[in-house]
Amino acid sequence: MTYAWPDISFAQWRESCEALHLFAQIVGKYRLARAPWMNHSWHATLYVNARGLTTSLVPDRPGGIEIVLDLLDHAVVGAATDGRSARFSLQPMSVADFHARFLALLSELGGTAELHGRPNEVADPVAFRDDRDERPYDRERVTRFFQAAVLADRIFKRFRTAYIGKASPVHLFWGSFDLAVTRFSGRTAPLHPGGVPALPDDVTREAYSHEVSSAGFWPGGGVIDEAAFYSYAYPAPAGFGEARVAPDAAFYDAGAGEFLLPYDAVRRADDPEATLMSFLQSTYEAAATLGGWDRPRLECPMGQPRRPRPLFGLGTEEGS
Repeated sequence: MTYAWPDISFAQWRESCEALHLFAQIVGKYRLARAPWMNHSWHATLYVNARGLTTSLVPDRPGGIEIVLDLLDHAVVGAATDGRSARFSLQPMSVADFHARFLALLSELGGTAELHGRPNEVADPVAFRDDRDERPYDRERVTRFFQAAVLADRIFKRFRTAYIGKASPVHLFWGSFDLAVTRFSGRTAPLHPGGVPALPDDVTREAYSHEVSSAGFWPGGGVIDEAAFYSYAYPAPAGFGEARVAPDAAFYDAGAGEFLLPYDAVRRADDPEATLMSFLQSTYEAAATLGGWDRPRLECPMGQPRRPRPLFGLGTEEGS
C-alpha cells in the first residue's frame, strides 16, 4: 500500500519545531529521571504511538505513569496506573510555561515532579524555568511532522526485522530530536571523544561503547537545514564516505560524517518505501562490509506477518 508523505518543509515551521523539541526534552527528562539506566540510554527515549509521542509506562508513584504528547488533539496527556488522568493543551507558550504546567500535571497524577532542568544537545542552553520567550505552535505543521514520523517508524521497524544481531528499538532521542534505529556488530568500539554540546561525555561514550550502524530521521535544523534521513557508522571504516549508496539523491556530508537523504526525495518518489529502504540497506551494507562485520551471522530475511523466522543452520528449511 502506498501512503502519501506530507510536506514538512522545515522553513515553514522552524520555530514551532524548536518549541516542540524543547517540550519533548522536558517530557523525556521525566522518564530519564525515573527509569533505571539501560545500555545506550535506551531507558530515556520516546516512542511513536497512535497519537504522537509516548514515554511508555514510567516507574513512579502510584505504580506507573505514562505521558503522551498528543500531536493530533495537541495536548499533553498523562495517565497513572491508579486511574488518575490529567492533561493540558499544546499551544503557543513559553518553555517556562510548559515546564510549570508539566510539573503540575505530574503532581496531579501523584507522580514525582522532579527532573533535570536544562536542555541537552542544543547550543547555549537556557534553563527551562528561565526560558520565558513566547514560542509559536503551528498545529497543522506539528501534525504533519507526526504523520511523517509514523511512516518513517513503520519502515524503520520493518528494516529492523532483517537483523539477528543486537539492534535497538525504533525510538526518538529527544536530545537531538531524531527518530533512530541502530544495528550493532557485537564488537566494542574505540573510546568516543565526546564533545556533544550540553551532554556529559560519559553519556556519549557509553552510548557508543560498541560498533554501530545507525540510521534515522529528523525534521531539520542542526547540521542540515531541512528534513532528512541519515545514516552513519561509529567508528566509520576506511572508505565509508566514498561508498556508493542508493538512491541517487543520497550523498555523504563530510562535516556531519554521515550519509543524508533529503526527506523530499522520499516524499516525491514513485515508491517512497522502496526508496527509503534502499537508503537504509545500502548505507548499512557500506558500514558492515567495509567494517568487516560478520554479516552471515548477523543478518536474516526480512520478517513477514504470521511467518516464524526460519532456523537457519539447524536443519529447518526456509519457508517450512
